[in-house]
Parts: sequence; structure tokens; C-alpha cells
Amino acid sequence: MRIPRPLAQGHRRRRGAPAPLPAALLGVTLALTACGSPDSASEPAPETGSDGAFPVTVDDALGEVTIEAEPERIVSLSPTATEMLFAIGAGDQVEAADEYSNFPEDAPTTDLSGFTPNVEAIVEYDPDLVLLARSSEDTAPQLEDVGVPVVVLDDAATLDDAYAQMRMLGEVTGHAESADAEAERVRTEFEAVVESVREDVGEVDLTFYQELDDSLYSATSGTFVGQIYQAFGLENIADAAEGADSGYPQLSPEYVVDENPDMIFLSYGDEETLASVGERPAFDTVTAVEEDAVYLLDADISSRWGPRVVDFAELVGNAVRESAGA
Repeated sequence: MRIPRPLAQGHRRRRGAPAPLPAALLGVTLALTACGSPDSASEPAPETGSDGAFPVTVDDALGEVTIEAEPERIVSLSPTATEMLFAIGAGDQVEAADEYSNFPEDAPTTDLSGFTPNVEAIVEYDPDLVLLARSSEDTAPQLEDVGVPVVVLDDAATLDDAYAQMRMLGEVTGHAESADAEAERVRTEFEAVVESVREDVGEVDLTFYQELDDSLYSATSGTFVGQIYQAFGLENIADAAEGADSGYPQLSPEYVVDENPDMIFLSYGDEETLASVGERPAFDTVTAVEEDAVYLLDADISSRWGPRVVDFAELVGNAVRESAGA
């Protein structure tokens, strides 16, 4: 087993550590810090956002974390994070990625699990930074205890969250400027796709839902996925379903038939799955089935909030044009 990086490589404010100062006192503290003490001049403050300037302090899903040096051996256990790293120019720093990090082709996909991370398996790659999804946050202190810096990433709830996460990854990898440029590119291109479609179709009165699996779980407009559709002016029937407060209600076949959506999007399965929708009891009366407006999405593109959100928008936009007769 390789010897892990020293603990000084990164650290975070953990639970149980002194709480951050209230905003009213923070300004005073910063002002006093700016004045400095006799020894403060020899200890440069952490930089946040300048390419190549470390240490860098950011706020991840668990709080404040400081990365002391630019990482050279990143282990990414989040497919979205892996896509972002390559998009912002940090791909050469990625030593290993989890089993579902299948894009881009150059991603060093391994059998590492992002759902049930194994600390010993991760440490074998001698990482100087590990990226974890929020669902695996319990692994963070275990890695930090053996000297491995960790950044824990929340699921994006909005497009702005996605752009902010891309920029944060730029900061902790030494690619702040390129990350900012990439986030701006994605934002600009996404908005251009939406604007083009809405100009073509005008105001639409189309209802839909996205089916996440064959048990009819869906996503409301309050989720990242739902906001993509909302940008096109579509009405999500999942918003009024029982369990909508969770963001991911399970729809019943009867509910779908009663709501009679104009469009159905499947983010799983294949062409056979697509064809089987119309074979469900009473689904042949649903407008989406009658009008051949059931669409198969790429499961990865439609579930990740990385740079390919533009591709997701184009898929939805083309479906909207078709359903609106544009």
C-alpha cells in the first residue's frame, strides 16, 4: 500500500469545531486580521480563486475546507465531478474515478464505488484530493484521519448550484479561471438553447413528467432536473402528486392516466422500454402515447448537472419543438 499524503495537505472545520462567527462580528474580525499582528506578515492568507495560488479555502457540503497545495492525484467518486474536472482542464490531475464515471472517454474509470466508498481501496491510489458525493459524506472523516484531503459535493438543486460547483472545483484544483470560463460557457449555451426554442414555439401549454425508473418515480420542478423542463415553460404533473414535497414522488399509473400528460420522458431503459409505455393499462388513452410524444433520454446526461446540461437542454428542446408543431 502506498503511504498516504500527510495530513497537512488539507483540513476542514469539522462538526463540533467552533462555529463560524456571526456576520455582524465577522467583519470586525476580518478588519482586525487585515491590520495584522507582528507575526502575521510572514504567514500569507489563503487565496480563493487565483489559478495556481494555494492554500485555497472553500465551503463544501460539510463546511469550510482548506486545500494546502494544488492536487496532482485526484480520486473522483462522483460522475458529475469527473465530467466537470475534465471540462475545466483538470483531467490530467485525475488519478482514478468511480465505476460510473464513464465520460469523457479519457476518464480513468475504476471499480471504486462512489456509493459505498472503501477507504483502503481509495488510499491505494495515493490521492492528494478525494471528491465525494454528499450521500457518502461519512467517508470524509475516515479519509481525513489518514491524511487525505476531501471535498464533499452536494447534489445541485439549481443551475446556479451547478455553475458554483464547477467554479469551486476550479479553485481547489488550480483552474479557477478556466472553470469560470466553462461555467459561463455552459450558462450562455443553455440559455441560448432555451431562448431559441421559446422563440420558435412561443408560449406553450404542454404538460409532462420524467420517469426515472420503471416504478414511475419522477422529479418535481423543485429539483435540478425539473428546472431544466421549467425553463422551457412546461408544466410538470409530478408537482401535484402525492409525495411531491420529497422532490421525487412515485406516480401511480392511474395518476398519470388521469393527468393525461402531453409528453413523457424516460431517463432509463432502451427502445424496447420506450415501446412498452403504450402497452401499459389505459396508457393508450394518454396524449403523449397517442401523439408519439414519449421520448427516451440518455440516462447519464439527464441525471448529471455537469457541462452536458446543454446536451440535456437540446434533447428537451427538440422534443418541445416537435410536440408544439414548430
